[in-house]
Amino acid sequence: MITDIGHTAFAAHDLDRTLAFYAQLGISESFRLHHADGSLMLVYLHVAGDRFVEVFPGGPPPDPNRTGSFMHLCLVADDLHATVEQLRAAGVTIDREPKLGLDHNWQAWISDPDGNKIELMQLSEDSPQRRVAREAAVVS
Repeated sequence: MITDIGHTAFAAHDLDRTLAFYAQLGISESFRLHHADGSLMLVYLHVAGDRFVEVFPGGPPPDPNRTGSFMHLCLVADDLHATVEQLRAAGVTIDREPKLGLDHNWQAWISDPDGNKIELMQLSEDSPQRRVAREAAVVS
């Protein structure tokens, strides 16, 4: 049974730039895994709890016309408006300003250095996500 998101994985074109970007979001490097020959396989970034982002070196150059099946990574923020202002002050471009989504949650959008879309979301108490989480907590 699936119980949570463990990680998402990206291939970064410029690993150092990508790690610096995620550090601006408060997502820090946790550990690295290496191949048997000692070369870097991937870097784990810790989001919260047991949730991570894996970053692999050697990704393709950013392509704004990418048409793959990956849609976006969603990161939850307690105070979306304050988070957006902190990121803006740190030089992060806000692709879409905060707005209320159809699910009654606040959302804003940014992109990492490789062009991967990141939704920043503040869950509202009356959102379907909160309702499902509350119902699941009662059942368990």
